[in-house]
Amino acid sequence: MSACTRSASGQAGQWNSLGTVCSVNAFEDGTEKLYGEIAARLEEIDASFSTNKEHSSLSRINRAAGKERIRVEADVFFVIRSALDFAERTGGAFDPTIGPLVALWGICTDHPRVPSQDEIAAVLSLVDWRKLSLDETDSSVFLEKEGMALDLGGIAKGYAADEIVRILQTRKVKRAVIDLGGNIYVFGMKADGSAWNVGIKNPADGGTTVASVLSLPGNLSVVTSGNYERYFVSAGRRYHHIIDPKTGYPCENAVASVTIVSPSSMEADAMSTSAFLMGAEAFSQTFPKASFLFIYSDGHCVVSDTLAHSVK
Repeated sequence: MSACTRSASGQAGQWNSLGTVCSVNAFEDGTEKLYGEIAARLEEIDASFSTNKEHSSLSRINRAAGKERIRVEADVFFVIRSALDFAERTGGAFDPTIGPLVALWGICTDHPRVPSQDEIAAVLSLVDWRKLSLDETDSSVFLEKEGMALDLGGIAKGYAADEIVRILQTRKVKRAVIDLGGNIYVFGMKADGSAWNVGIKNPADGGTTVASVLSLPGNLSVVTSGNYERYFVSAGRRYHHIIDPKTGYPCENAVASVTIVSPSSMEADAMSTSAFLMGAEAFSQTFPKASFLFIYSDGHCVVSDTLAHSVK
């Protein structure tokens, strides 16, 4: 993680963490002490949830797959339990055991590649959330089959945003904007009392322009999953990073992006991935109270009733 850097106004903190650029602007309440506390918490989360760090909790769990249970910190257990809950509710559309597929494709690495069908078939047998076992009595985690691996990339940034919100609340910060690589949280009320405006990128042009704007009150997270965010091209075909755990391939449907709005950034994070894979109809049946905006490849949108009044 880099040291905290400040904007020219002295009101923002920015760090490299969780595999992305993270920033927090606490406006008039932004201090070195506050940003230092946030930076330290981000570093703790990164150290626990990274699959690339040898001594992280996730790495220890993955190395012990099929061999032994691993006791983990309370926050790691909480996030894994939450991920397992989303897996159950979505029928496996969200699957925290997708690690072997993520590693096989390497889409978010410097060496992405298209695996063979045989490779994918072999790895698919290792992706099954029902073979992830948790023990509440000692906060231990067990992957039942050797070669299985957790990957919490679809939920960990949301948890980190919620942890920053907790710090802001504890420090009685009046207002702030959190941006963890596109996971947005608008905290508190704007100084002039107006709504927060959050732009949603246009998938049709790779996210270079804004497709719509959400006008929102405070204390809400906005998380978008899109097929334009991270991808690579091989033999003229584009492969994006949202992998379907049922097929082993990047999801192929008519959805271009999904935006979820929720008071919990962790919930919004997991829901956005699930919604992309499920489509609007199945997702809205599973989560009838969710606030969402689907943008499809042909340009049409589907907006939940709870969010319709907020979309510009």
